[in-house]
Amino acid sequence: MNIITKIFGSAWRYITDRVKLENIFESLRGFEIQDVIDVFIVSILLFYVIRFMRDRRAGKLGIGVLLLFVLRVVSDIFELATLSFMMDNVIQVGMLAVIVVFQPELRLLLENVGGDSIRGLRSIGEQKESVAIQTMIHSLCDALTEMAEAKTGALVVIERENKLNEIIATGTVVNADMKAMMLKSIFFNNAPLHDGAVIIRGGRIYAAGCVLPLTQKSDVDKNLGTRHRAAIGMSENSDAVVFVVSEETGIISMAAGGKLTRGLDYTSLHIELDNLFTDPQRGKRTVKQTLKDKVVSFFGKN
Repeated sequence: MNIITKIFGSAWRYITDRVKLENIFESLRGFEIQDVIDVFIVSILLFYVIRFMRDRRAGKLGIGVLLLFVLRVVSDIFELATLSFMMDNVIQVGMLAVIVVFQPELRLLLENVGGDSIRGLRSIGEQKESVAIQTMIHSLCDALTEMAEAKTGALVVIERENKLNEIIATGTVVNADMKAMMLKSIFFNNAPLHDGAVIIRGGRIYAAGCVLPLTQKSDVDKNLGTRHRAAIGMSENSDAVVFVVSEETGIISMAAGGKLTRGLDYTSLHIELDNLFTDPQRGKRTVKQTLKDKVVSFFGKN
């Protein structure tokens, strides 16, 4: 108990020695408009970083970095020279190591920030071609459900804001109209391109036979195969939405933001795609919520 009291007492003295109330009030008196802008920008950056790190392996990195800074503060409080020297060097070298090890995550973070920043501006001057989108949605729903009934394995990636040129380079450019029959023929057993993934860009079947990165998560269901791991990995490394048809069970799954949703049928597929591409605000809602609204709306009209 005495040790705990001593630790908290030392921490409090350390804080009070360095943070004086008069200094805080003095700083607030000189608070100007550029300081408000500064705080606002930093808050936005922290928001993007925290949102990005959540549900990714980078989240564990954030905990590790926080612990290092805690150790650095503790070494200052108790005047531990050796530990303080080690933490200073670890933090300096560690920043470079973080950039190298987490290069894909950092790249995706910057792409997401850039994409979100200009999405609103682009929506002012551009309108979605609703007919083409609806054609893509109907064709994709038809193809996936028919392949699920036949237990034909499939892996379909829908490109969104982040361009997938590096992934497309691993396959064959097709650039064909989005037709259910065309999609089914690509994944037909023993077809030349059936083992890879199909990339849909701009409502067209742009490439096939593409190789996707596998997820590095250790908590993925052991029963899931390579297609599902590739789908999760692709959704972790981009904002793409990936659909999988299991060759063993015929179950349709959707991967988005590193999360896998299983057991989709034609109706739920259509709702998910409609939410994603025709109503961005509703895209955050669940299938269950949207179905409930449709039922309530139907009986309300009758």
